[in-house]
Amino acid sequence: MNRLLLVYALVSVTSASAAQTTKVTPLLSRELTDIAGKEGAMMTVEYAPGAEDPIHRHDAHVFVYVLEGSVVMQVNGAAPVTLHPGQPFYEGPNDIHLVGRNASKTEPAKFLALFVKNTGAPILMPVQ
Repeated sequence: MNRLLLVYALVSVTSASAAQTTKVTPLLSRELTDIAGKEGAMMTVEYAPGAEDPIHRHDAHVFVYVLEGSVVMQVNGAAPVTLHPGQPFYEGPNDIHLVGRNASKTEPAKFLALFVKNTGAPILMPVQ
């Protein structure tokens, strides 16, 4: 699982310029023994000012909770939303994450992400 989180971190960081980095901190990963074939993973994601993610998908249920700053999120078929501390966001297994970025060019942002996914499935899959 740590290898999968590293892939997410590398994709996020390499998509941004040197001054615009994203830090992913794995917090927990557990097999969900009472739900066959599923596991949960939890991480924090910190966006530097102006940082953004490449277009991607997760093939998971993803629950996001903003801790600091403001982030802009958008999945296919929905309008972009700007989220502030205390606000949640959800991505489904079939959603393509079109926009994930810090809403500010001067302040950092941080959110907690909880994934429910197939055991062994990657956390992130880039979309071309």
